[in-house]
Amino acid sequence: MVLVLVALAVTGLSVGWIWTRADAVAPVALPSGPPVGLKTVDPSVKPSETPPPRGRVLGAQIVAANNDTMPIMGSAWGNTGERTSLYGGAAIWLDVHENYNGAADWGNYVAFGQLAPEVKVARTPAGLKAAATQAGSRALIGLYGDAPKLSGTTHKAITVDGHPGHEITTRVAVSAPKLKETFSTVLIAVIDRGDGTIAVSIGDMAGSTPEWTQVWRTKVSQIKINR
Repeated sequence: MVLVLVALAVTGLSVGWIWTRADAVAPVALPSGPPVGLKTVDPSVKPSETPPPRGRVLGAQIVAANNDTMPIMGSAWGNTGERTSLYGGAAIWLDVHENYNGAADWGNYVAFGQLAPEVKVARTPAGLKAAATQAGSRALIGLYGDAPKLSGTTHKAITVDGHPGHEITTRVAVSAPKLKETFSTVLIAVIDRGDGTIAVSIGDMAGSTPEWTQVWRTKVSQIKINR
């Protein structure tokens, strides 16, 4: 399970320079001096890349950047950073073990967005299974690092908002000093949006809170695809 990261919201301030013009009463001589060359900007410097779009949590909905929506899990859940490599996604968090080791929290996590557009998958049951595997692999690396220990993995076809999809459920072994958890349940749902892109929801639930697994499935069933 991921540790809580405190996100700092940075507000960009734009400064407007105001030029004023005043008529001089008498001409003023400028002091003379040695000519100074003007510095030039290196034309080879390239502008920075446009950052990927981000989703947001608005009221009782997680709203992806493409305006797909998924209901939040409950009023006790709050915003958190998106850490599962979703494109245009947003995420929510629920504390399960607050300050469990004196320095960090352990909790449940849900994210909603899209599979990265560069990942191309076939619009077939096998293609959706592959898409879920791809989304799950990215999510597991983001949440648990490069070598999580998995067990009890299951697959099933789903239909959401009239669109075909695929769900993967797996158990991830966890072990941390002072933490009263031995595993987490990670859930991945992908949905064919019908335009070549894939909607994705990721759930990561502490093993001591199995009730949230069914809540996640219910919320996935209520996803609305923006047409």
